[in-house]
Amino acid sequence: MVNRVMRTACALGVAALLAAGAAFAQSPAVNPAEADMAKQQAQRQLTQPLNNQPVWSEVRSGAKQYTSIRGRETDILVQPQGQTWRAARTPIAFVGGLLFALAVGGLAGFYLWRGPLTVTRKPGDRVIERFTPMDRYAHWLLAITWVTLAVTGMIMTFGKNIVLPLIGYTLFSWLAMLAKNLHNFVGPVLIVAVPLMFVRYVRYNGVSADDVRWFVNIVGYFKGHEHPSGKFNAGEKLVFWALLVVLTTVLVVTGLILVFPNFDQTRSTMQWSNVLHMVAAYLSIALACVHIYLGTIGMKGAYDAMRYGYVDESWAEHHHKKWYDDVVAGRAREKFAQPDAARAAEAPAARPRTA
Repeated sequence: MVNRVMRTACALGVAALLAAGAAFAQSPAVNPAEADMAKQQAQRQLTQPLNNQPVWSEVRSGAKQYTSIRGRETDILVQPQGQTWRAARTPIAFVGGLLFALAVGGLAGFYLWRGPLTVTRKPGDRVIERFTPMDRYAHWLLAITWVTLAVTGMIMTFGKNIVLPLIGYTLFSWLAMLAKNLHNFVGPVLIVAVPLMFVRYVRYNGVSADDVRWFVNIVGYFKGHEHPSGKFNAGEKLVFWALLVVLTTVLVVTGLILVFPNFDQTRSTMQWSNVLHMVAAYLSIALACVHIYLGTIGMKGAYDAMRYGYVDESWAEHHHKKWYDDVVAGRAREKFAQPDAARAAEAPAARPRTA
């Protein structure tokens, strides 16, 4: 009888120890705060089954947890700022698209009302080499790269809402993949194109008080009564410093952060870079629309200057009077071209233009 009692007591003791050990092993609480949270979760499962709000509150708190994977932010399961970033992208894209539409619509309306800016070519006009081959190569390298990135970026931003309904899922999937890969692989070309453009053109873009007077008289620019300017007027200098130096530099830096996450940047850095990239891109595209318009259909002779390198002296005198006077006086780097060389290289620019 005594032996039976002893065996029963031992069995009960072992069972109690096993139960206590199992409970200890299953309990996640290692301090009073966690114990209280575990108690709340257990109570919630009784009153509100499958409602894990306390668990998700802890997950979304951004508090660091334990992980065996080394790296920045690997101990944070969910970053709550990500939801804010996703919500902010939509209004930024909407405003950017609206800005682009206003720029294109405004320029189209201005062209229909005013037409291209023209200059009457005088008989016997000589030809001036406005841009050297290297200047033009630098410009076209940047221009082709930049336009490619602008178009592909617009497709990635607005393609799902605008292009997809027009061409369908299959074709759009190929277009979106092409746009993404072009954007990612062409973008780094700017690392070379931007410094090259800066080095070639910075000497012509010094800012002075005369540039303020040019902007004050900007209405006269579109009426054919331009304020005298050097090789580049104040509007072109604005494009150089704002579009090339500031905005495109922001696009390059933020683009590299987004394309190469293996730089070990945090998610917050990626999110801020994405927002800055979008804002800089839309401002740049709107400003570039004006520049492209005036460099192509908006002003006769401007495209010939960058395509072939030459302008006639009537064009130079009208649009860049101070630069023309320096060329005539021999103070400018640019010179009048030899007649035979000018005709061979720049026949399109020598065509008569009428006002």
